[in-house]
Amino acid sequence: MPLTIGVPRETFPGEKRVATVPEVVEKLLKLGFAVAIERGAGEAANFTDAAYQAAGAQVLPDAASLWGSADIVFKVRPPSLAEVALMKEGATLIGFIWPAQNPELMQALVGKRATVLAMDCLPRQLSRAQKMDALTSMAGIAGYRAVIEAANAFGRFFAGQVTAAGKVPPAKVFVAGAGVAGLAAIGTAANLGAIVRANDTRSEVADQVKSLGGEFVRVDYEEEGAGAGGYAKEMSEGFKAAQRAMYAREVKDADIVITTALIPGKPAPKLITAEMVQTMRPGSVIVDMAAEQGGNCELTVPGEAVVRHGVTIIGYTDLPSRLARQASTLYATNLLRLAEELAKTKDGTIDVDFADDAIRGLTVIKNGEITWPAPPPQLPAAAPKPASATTLPAKPAAHGHGAGAPLAGGTLALLFGIGALLFWLVGAFAPTSFLSHFTVFVLACFVGYMVIWNVTPSLHTPLMSVTNAISSIIAIGALVQIAPPMGEAAAGERPDGWILGLAVLALLLTAINMFGGFAVTRRMLAMFRK
Repeated sequence: MPLTIGVPRETFPGEKRVATVPEVVEKLLKLGFAVAIERGAGEAANFTDAAYQAAGAQVLPDAASLWGSADIVFKVRPPSLAEVALMKEGATLIGFIWPAQNPELMQALVGKRATVLAMDCLPRQLSRAQKMDALTSMAGIAGYRAVIEAANAFGRFFAGQVTAAGKVPPAKVFVAGAGVAGLAAIGTAANLGAIVRANDTRSEVADQVKSLGGEFVRVDYEEEGAGAGGYAKEMSEGFKAAQRAMYAREVKDADIVITTALIPGKPAPKLITAEMVQTMRPGSVIVDMAAEQGGNCELTVPGEAVVRHGVTIIGYTDLPSRLARQASTLYATNLLRLAEELAKTKDGTIDVDFADDAIRGLTVIKNGEITWPAPPPQLPAAAPKPASATTLPAKPAAHGHGAGAPLAGGTLALLFGIGALLFWLVGAFAPTSFLSHFTVFVLACFVGYMVIWNVTPSLHTPLMSVTNAISSIIAIGALVQIAPPMGEAAAGERPDGWILGLAVLALLLTAINMFGGFAVTRRMLAMFRK
């Protein structure tokens, strides 16, 4: 008997998202499940009951009938205690739970002998878990929407403009926290034309900030802030003091401040003080994305937009819900990927397999027993570096000089003497016609080395360096054969027909190689341009 997936209407005030969408319903049916939707569950996200019915879902009239009949419940927000009371005994609940913040909810679910998979507990450090990472999906939407809300409250353009009516400077945006939400905000603000600066306790995100068009601002204090699971950790008091000084400078100079800093299981750190807000220009905007956990700004009012000291402080807690259709589609896809992992047999049944690290991390209650927190997942060990057979042993120092030391004066003089002797032998015994070719050959080798081989390997591969150097030598030699030196031309000495033909062919082939190399390089560089 296939299990029924039930999707109730969200009851949290202002919540517009829904846990599945019609296009995902069709895919859930292919996994063998039956799907039931509470009437009006998708209306706030612009998904009609008729669209769900057309996709194959059953529409039930009220919450009681849905909770009482569903074997698996897909939710967005954590259920209320009243909803848990309607839940079928032994059913499975999948959605955001936040077990550390909701102990009463956890106990109520234990009383129902439920199995609960919390989307907020996914071990995000597992690469194969990314397709189920609803936190990342929602954070990206929230970061985008934060910039849109800031633009709505800000009294100027983001991009600078020069018009007949005057010059408009670009907006200056400072983003505190460069996680998924922060990076989404950085990219959106930069695309709108703002000057974007950002900070994060994790130094490894600096390159990501730069790639999105922002400037990374470092704290003048050496301490790494990367925590478990890709989150930031709580920093030392010394770092916090240096960070506050940096924030005071950045906030004073910014037109828009977007804060995203969160530490799992703890209230949001206070980064923006009331004194910092007072230093901002009137008309500036702060968007506090951590408002639901208390806020990063001391003056934030969760769920509201307030004006303090002439600065608009936005503390909305429903940023993903303000893009309900997009957020619902992404979240429904995350749940679908989880359903595929749970129902690999595609027969409408699920297997909560604790041997799977991703499933184990998600599961906070199994058959009425609390299994949270999960043990850390077993990450694959980094492959040991093989002992390279090509690694050359360090050369012993000679005459007190280490490896790479400049040559001694006597050795250098000996090398120059041998080179001069070789050139004298060539000049004394080689035919006169050979000397001009030999001179061209030596000059071609020198030019090829200086122009091609002397380029740093990070800009030019050694193999390409060799081929281009050889091509330049062949090209010069072919030109000499086609147009002999002035003395030979004056004497009426013209190259043989075969030699002339081969020279023209060699010049043609090397030209293809050389210009083709430039064309390929140009195309490769274009891949890294916006």
